[in-house]
Amino acid sequence: MSSQAPAINKPTASVQQAFLTKKSRSLYQDAWARLIKNRASVGGMIIIAIFLLIAIFAPLLAPHPPQERYAGKTYLHAFWSTSPDPKYAFDPSFPLGTDSIGRDVLSRVIYGARTSMAVGFIPLTVILLIGMAVGMTAGFFGGQVDNLLMRLTDIVYAFPDILFFIIMITALRDTWIGGLFNGFVLLFVSLALVSWVTVARLMRGQVLAVKERDYVEAAKSIGSTDGRIMMKHILPNSLAPIIVSAAFIVPSAILAEAILGYLGIGIRPTTDPDAAFPTSWGALLLDGRIAMNNQPAILVAPLICVTLVMLAFTFVGDGLRDALDPLMKGRS
Repeated sequence: MSSQAPAINKPTASVQQAFLTKKSRSLYQDAWARLIKNRASVGGMIIIAIFLLIAIFAPLLAPHPPQERYAGKTYLHAFWSTSPDPKYAFDPSFPLGTDSIGRDVLSRVIYGARTSMAVGFIPLTVILLIGMAVGMTAGFFGGQVDNLLMRLTDIVYAFPDILFFIIMITALRDTWIGGLFNGFVLLFVSLALVSWVTVARLMRGQVLAVKERDYVEAAKSIGSTDGRIMMKHILPNSLAPIIVSAAFIVPSAILAEAILGYLGIGIRPTTDPDAAFPTSWGALLLDGRIAMNNQPAILVAPLICVTLVMLAFTFVGDGLRDALDPLMKGRS
């Protein structure tokens, strides 16, 4: 009695062709595909995009010039408030009411978004450049260079951030650097000088792991220079945690500015009607604390904006962390 081996189904030509022509995705393409599946992260990106558009198009969106004062319109209430006194009753021309000197609160909140977004994103570039340069140099060369740079990082890390901001701004506010761009340059410098340490530590740890990989050893064996190895091989493979860290640096800078503005030492107040950054959410929080009983919208509106931006960046940061984690690939 003869027996035949069971037939093995061979893949059809179309399946083989599809397999051969399938394009492989890079790490960041794969991470993006996983990121957009995260609803919280997508929602956070939408909120951030909305605030960026508000900041960019603030002159078109603001119903009134933010510095203009309207006589007889002080402490008008917001649309949700009711006042028995007709002097403070809601006026449709001022949806969020007015402040103590008759300026439109909504317009000032809109321009405050411009200030806060600039404070969040502009120092980020400096922070990343300093942190990545220090971390890569320390991790790649090691030895005394690593020891010196990491001890410097420890010293900076040990200094309280907010206390450093207060000292810098208080000491230099009346100098030439304190007057540049309404105090923006001094604030940017203060944020950058102490915020790079986390990036430096993350970068050093990544470089220590990546520089032992086979492709780095192969590059060394064919005579590649240190600069080429760092820029072409180590840097691209060390960016994942840096990208996640950047998503949390921005809200930290926005919160720091809001705290400094609330303390009265943030962006310098100005009466220039053409100023690009006439106010900030932190300054509005300070005004709102003073006028909380008369016009609570001055405090509530910027507080809601700061909260939304902080939550949005937190959602995006969490989503980036999960998307760039190779262990999450099999779970998506």
